Amino acid sequence: MHQENSRRDMIKKVATMALASTALSSLSNRVSAHDQAVDEKLKGKINHSVCAWCYNIPLDELCKAAKKIGLHSIDLVDPKDFDVLKKNDMITAMVASNGPDWGITKGFNKVAHHDKLEEYFKHYIDETAKAGFTNLICFSGNREGMSDQEGIENCTKGLQRIIGYAEKKKVTLVMELLNSKVNHHDYQCDHTAWGVELCKSVGSPNFKLLYDIYHMQIMEGDVISNIRQYHEYFAHYHTGGVPGRHEIDETQELYYPAIMKAIYETGFKGHVAQEFIPAHKDQIASLRQAVGICDLA
Repeated sequence: MHQENSRRDMIKKVATMALASTALSSLSNRVSAHDQAVDEKLKGKINHSVCAWCYNIPLDELCKAAKKIGLHSIDLVDPKDFDVLKKNDMITAMVASNGPDWGITKGFNKVAHHDKLEEYFKHYIDETAKAGFTNLICFSGNREGMSDQEGIENCTKGLQRIIGYAEKKKVTLVMELLNSKVNHHDYQCDHTAWGVELCKSVGSPNFKLLYDIYHMQIMEGDVISNIRQYHEYFAHYHTGGVPGRHEIDETQELYYPAIMKAIYETGFKGHVAQEFIPAHKDQIASLRQAVGICDLA
């Protein structure tokens, strides 16, 4: 009798464990399906991208992780890595051009650079157009004692040497607004008004600005007002938490949902790229959170 009861108890225990396992598997499948659905269905009002340099992750892995979140673009990819994007069915909404010879500190505001910059950027324009991409980043360079007016005049001369070529190739040169207070001391294109005056001086629809929200909050504030006033000159946006350039969550001073709403209300059709340096160990979780904050309902 005792053996019979033991056998019945064992059968019940096995059956209970089987049911629990089935239920757990079903729950796991439902959670996984829910996560996948959330990841792949962004709301569509904002076109999202992410800057590759911020992550200690190989580009191929970043493409896969970003794609799962729902992104289709990785910012600041050099032409030598375009094949990685293509393999993952991704684009770059902003092509990199910050090489060892030309970049943030050494740009179009020096006439002595123009010959080499013309050669350099025509090559990058060709590579950008050949890949089917449209935006190519560029920089003013550092002041080194130069006045703002001379900087505009010199940048205009240099950019006008290549802007016609960019127009023919359907590529837009995009100069980034950066702060000269914390990160890029002496950089000349450090205020929205200066960048806008340069756009007017160059006089081409294929030269615009990259409005970096992090940098411009540090330099001048009035982020939403400047977006509303000058949006026609902005081809692209970057994010970042202030201060510190980390996650765009409640630890910093900017309220990104309101900023995204302002961008959307201008009729902007380009990309907003996350350009914060994750402080948390799970970098992709930080990226997913940031995209969620910026994804307007």
